[in-house]
Amino acid sequence: MGLLILLLSGCSAQPRPPMKTVADLNLTRFMGEWHVLADIETPFDRNAVMPLESYRLAPGGVVETTYSYREGTPDGPLRERNLKGFVSDQSPAIWGMQIFWPVKAEYRVVYLDNDYQTTIIGRTKRDFVWVMARTPAIDPAIFSDLMQTVQTLGYDLSKIRIHEPMRSLQVQTTEPYINRNDR
Repeated sequence: MGLLILLLSGCSAQPRPPMKTVADLNLTRFMGEWHVLADIETPFDRNAVMPLESYRLAPGGVVETTYSYREGTPDGPLRERNLKGFVSDQSPAIWGMQIFWPVKAEYRVVYLDNDYQTTIIGRTKRDFVWVMARTPAIDPAIFSDLMQTVQTLGYDLSKIRIHEPMRSLQVQTTEPYINRNDR
């Protein structure tokens, strides 16, 4: 019940203007595995370590999504959630991600590099964000640029958690805005 109240309480907040999505998302090319390098935790993944999103395009514009992670530590038990993304008729970069029926959370591909190697998924409310890459870690300079983009989108970077192994690489930098919590 508390989760339902949390979800509905966001509905009464003053809406922000939608974030622009990527212009020409090739949905087929976007499919596959994406390592979550940084995010704002959701009620469903507070103890997630080394999260991975896997997308598979199914008939009817449905994206079968598997969210997997280790619970608590890199050696913790493997957890997995199966979700469905419903691609909008408006744009392939806008999905309704069905966490549980009938709720579909906004999912917007707001950044994607030309080689489909790094991406940022956002929400108009700026409550959750995911910075992802095809590999578990990327060059810290590229990661820093992605975090600057997240900030430009209107997110509070102090709420961001950085996942291993990216966090180990970031500790070597002097970026003051990155929350280096021990999650």
